[in-house]
Amino acid sequence: MSVRILCIKTDAGLHQNPYVAIDSLEWVNERINVKGITERDKLYDWIKDGDGEAYIIDQYGKKTSLIPAVCPEGNKYVKTVNDESEPDHLLALPQSA
Repeated sequence: MSVRILCIKTDAGLHQNPYVAIDSLEWVNERINVKGITERDKLYDWIKDGDGEAYIIDQYGKKTSLIPAVCPEGNKYVKTVNDESEPDHLLALPQSA
């Protein structure tokens, strides 16, 4: 199954890693038009275990897949680039309510 990430919900705390600040991600399965919200670590597991794919469509219509990652502290998260020095379209998504 594949889902498109629409927006993110972050907490207000300070984090060394901005991806860990993401609490949950809102998504839509465009094939069957079903929406949902999934916690960051559960989405990580879903992608890492190979059961699913999550992606973002940027303002130019380019599709970019999310990849699983783990920070040195052991927190699971997802991001859209292999090198965190590049801009990440995930962090640029709007905040969910």
